[in-house]
Amino acid sequence: MFLRKALRLFQRGHTRCPTASCSRLVLGIETSCDDTGAAVLDETGAILGESLHSQKQVHLRTGGIIPTVAQQLHRENIERVVQEALERSGVTPGQLSTVATTVKPGLALSLGVGLEFSRRFVRRHNKPFIPIHHMEAHALTVRMLQPISFPFLVLLVSGGHALLAVARGVDDFLLLGHTLDEAPGDTLDKVARRLSLVKHPQCSSLSGGQAIELLAKDGDRSKFPFRTPMGQTHDCCFSFAGLRNQITMTIMKKEAEEGVEEGTLLKCVNDIAAAAQHTVASHLAKRTHRAILFCKVNGLLPLNSPTLVLSGGVASNQYIRKALTIITETTGLRLLCPPAKLCTDNGVMIAWNGVERLREGKGILPPDVDVCYEPKAPLGVDITAEVKAAAIRLPPTKMKIPS
Repeated sequence: MFLRKALRLFQRGHTRCPTASCSRLVLGIETSCDDTGAAVLDETGAILGESLHSQKQVHLRTGGIIPTVAQQLHRENIERVVQEALERSGVTPGQLSTVATTVKPGLALSLGVGLEFSRRFVRRHNKPFIPIHHMEAHALTVRMLQPISFPFLVLLVSGGHALLAVARGVDDFLLLGHTLDEAPGDTLDKVARRLSLVKHPQCSSLSGGQAIELLAKDGDRSKFPFRTPMGQTHDCCFSFAGLRNQITMTIMKKEAEEGVEEGTLLKCVNDIAAAAQHTVASHLAKRTHRAILFCKVNGLLPLNSPTLVLSGGVASNQYIRKALTIITETTGLRLLCPPAKLCTDNGVMIAWNGVERLREGKGILPPDVDVCYEPKAPLGVDITAEVKAAAIRLPPTKMKIPS
């Protein structure tokens, strides 16, 4: 609630920038996957202007993101999106202090469009360039809305990522766990496609994850007790591919029982959606619980007001937020999450990461330096082996998550 109010306050009265009073200004550009985003922020985090072009409806029709299609749509829209952000901010390219752009990780073809555009832009206007790690940007977005001191624990969940890390600084992270196969958002999207939810009258314009969340509200998760993944593995890594196989086998069984072919909506679709969502949420919550206990044992979080930040596109799911709330209340942490608008990919979070780096003088490059994009890029220092060696067992916790 506080974060939503803060976001409104930042946007209200900060839509244009009076040149004389402006300090340092950052243009952020995001093209890591299928959203083309741009935003202009000042160094206080005020959003002066932003623009976002979503490709969601195009990819819904094709049943998933096709990289070459995403690349072409970025190319067609990036100049307009950046121009809109600048015009809405009242800022000219000459007034910018720097340009910050996502260069890792993400889809190679999408990253390439944003980087190519940015390199031309900074050279034309002779501006410094700050390459941005997409997951670091997700992790730090909440600091734009509320003063949060390092260190804090962060759970990042999206269509391409699932990871737990301790944020110790703007570019200083300890990686506690990551997905071993697919990400939770990808799993939910694939389940939605296998259930043909695009044919459901309530779900035709929704992403897979959104459709699952909507239908789950009227479903009975107990009808399909899927096994939570990695129950006997005492680390903080994630695995969702096995769960997806469980769900697929169940769907095939129900199709045979109902005498329908693949592509037909099942009568029990709400129950499967509820069970799938609950199991994903439980898996995320249990691994996060272990990460919290590991951090406490090793003194990685402050004793006073330790914080868990939940971010990334899947963090918009209210059921998953409730699952994490159970864990933070049990362990004495406060849970913070950016508003849904800032959980999904956007130019604001990239610009804010640029502001944070500009303040500390980190990663600022001259306009003529060559930079490469990195489709696969780790986050911080990997200590997952240490977490696994600790073999922390979880105390019993009732995951009675209200729908």
